[in-house]
Formats: sequence, C-alpha cells, structure tokens
Amino acid sequence: MKIGILQTGLLPDSLSARWGQYSDMFAAHLQARGFDTEAWSVLENDFPPGPEAADGWIITGSKHGAYEDHPWIPPLEELVRDIRDSGRPLIGVCFGHQIIAQALGGRVEKYRDGWAVGSHTYQFPDGPKTMNAWHQDQVVEAPDGAKSIASNPFCENAALLYDGRIFSVQAHPEFDDAFTEALIDTRGPGIVPDALLEGARAKLGSPNDREAIWTQFERFFREGTLT
Repeated sequence: MKIGILQTGLLPDSLSARWGQYSDMFAAHLQARGFDTEAWSVLENDFPPGPEAADGWIITGSKHGAYEDHPWIPPLEELVRDIRDSGRPLIGVCFGHQIIAQALGGRVEKYRDGWAVGSHTYQFPDGPKTMNAWHQDQVVEAPDGAKSIASNPFCENAALLYDGRIFSVQAHPEFDDAFTEALIDTRGPGIVPDALLEGARAKLGSPNDREAIWTQFERFFREGTLT
C-alpha cells in the first residue's frame, strides 16, 4: 500500500541535518510498518496529480497557520476534499489536523490560552494516550460529520474522526523526546514562554504512547478502523 505524504512545513538546517525533513520522519514510521511512500512538498507548490497518486494520504505539521494567506493553502484544501470524495484514507497531524478541518468547514484559530508544548495526555475512547505536542493553533469548531474522539482540558478537539475515511490528531506521534528537546532549544526561545519550555523539558523521558498512535494510523490505512 502506497501512502502519499503531503509536506506542509520545512525544518531549518540545524534540525534537518539530523532528522531530515518532516516527510522523512513520517516516511520512516510508515516504511517500518510495511508501507511504500512518496512525498510532495506542497508548501513549495509541489502537488500530486490527484488522489489516485497514492492509496492513502497523510498531511504533516507546519509552522504556518491554516488560516494564513499562502498560495498553496487553497489548492491543498481542494486536494483534501478530492481525497475525501475519492474514498481514500486521509490522516492529518497538527497542521494536517487543522487544514483538514478548515477545508471541510471547521474553524481554526490561534488559541486564546496560548501554547501546548511537550508531553500532553489526551483521553481517547480506549483510554489515555500521551504524546509530544507543539502548537498554538487549534481546531475550535469541528466540521459537520467530524466527531471529537480525544481531548484534554487544554485542547477540546485533540483528535477528529470523520464520516468516511479521515482521521486526524493535534499532537505529534512523529516527535520523540530528542526532537522535542531540539525544538525547545532552537525554536522555542523568544516565541514560547520560558515557563512552558522548562515545564516541557522537565517532562522529557516520561512515558509516551506515540507508537500506539502509529498503530492506529496503520490500522486506519489498512482496515478503515482504529481498533
């Protein structure tokens, strides 16, 4: 099964030298689970010819806001709707979670209570799951046909499951603690409040359920279900 990776953000050289780009991080997890992958850097206007270019799709995170005025965002929203109409499975992570919601009629905003950084726990139907987060924007109104299946007091729509074959999560199952620490050191200062950065640093090494989320992703791609 071939999964198309839609890359919506770029890492700076200081991080990409070790981790590659977001598409590489996603590809490593997907290939480890037996998927073939191909990536398109949509923020650089590199788009696939259509939904038929892959058997399933995943949209990465990004520093950009879904509501920002970038020339690549309207065609990405159109592609989201085309993938939905094709019946192929679609998964979104962080910005991917947000752009899917916006493309299908939901609302994304810069959250009034600020940032979520580092280890956060979310209540899923099968119990709590902990992942690393890095976001200020949130889906504040889910689209019609989308059900919130994970939340915590800070993020009401932490995971959305749509009628059909779309699933998205706000946090980052592709972020391990080493990468999260690199973000704390290189991208957080001057942007994220120091107290949040130090709180996130203190939680490094705590239990993390990101592999359980990748198992959900695999099952969703292959079987159309999370359990």
